[in-house]
Amino acid sequence: MAANTVGGAIREAAERLAASSDTARLDAELLMAHALGVTRSDLLLRHMRDPEPTRFAALVTRRAGHEPVAHILGRQEFYGLDLKVTRDTLIPRGDSETLVEAARDWFATRPSPARILDLGTGTGALLLAALSLWPEAEGVAIDASEAALAVARENAAALWMGERAVLHHASWREEGWAQPLGRYDLVLCNPPYVEDKADLAPSVRDHEPAAALFAGPEGLDDYRILIPALRGLMSERGAAILEIGASQAQAVERLAAAAGFAAALHRDLAGRPRALLLT
Repeated sequence: MAANTVGGAIREAAERLAASSDTARLDAELLMAHALGVTRSDLLLRHMRDPEPTRFAALVTRRAGHEPVAHILGRQEFYGLDLKVTRDTLIPRGDSETLVEAARDWFATRPSPARILDLGTGTGALLLAALSLWPEAEGVAIDASEAALAVARENAAALWMGERAVLHHASWREEGWAQPLGRYDLVLCNPPYVEDKADLAPSVRDHEPAAALFAGPEGLDDYRILIPALRGLMSERGAAILEIGASQAQAVERLAAAAGFAAALHRDLAGRPRALLLT
């Protein structure tokens, strides 16, 4: 895969990655920028005629083996925030920004949330994005993984939000998990919602934590635990926003209605059902 220039190496890498990635050219550019230690914009503007860096080929080989680009780079952007990512956390995805947008729209005509809770925080993406929107707010997050919490704490500190984000080790699958948390104006949650037998891409199935993905035969097990507990976590003016799978809106709406909630559906940029706002 030798090439004389950065541009030539990117072209060859994109051809190789086309068999395993729908974003082969973008992947190649991001990996090259990482190899050079520059931004993608800087790469495209200033470095396309530079010699190919020796470490680039190894990065492409990792991606060709279905390792996610975010894991290779160790970073992922979410809602304009640069976040550390490891194999202990789900990779934050642009679709999940729908939850943050839904929260922003809800509070646009209401007093800003003073207290925000993120259930299953992972990298801290949802909580930190919300805190970036409301600089006066304080946040709390829980996760069942100590390793994920370590990543979230590092991200909070790097974004100068460490004093505003309190992170606790807790699992909603354990008795009494919600009691110590208190009440919040905004509750955010991207729970596991993948069916146990779902056919996932190798980049997800083999590289992201199963405990953060799978939720029983219908993908609904965690909603059944979480939704009945939400009212006790919400202030009088509070709202809860849950991420859902594209085919789960009706099933989760029924669970919400049974718990006394009204649900409003929010779609992602591709028009797929992505989040339910519960009040």
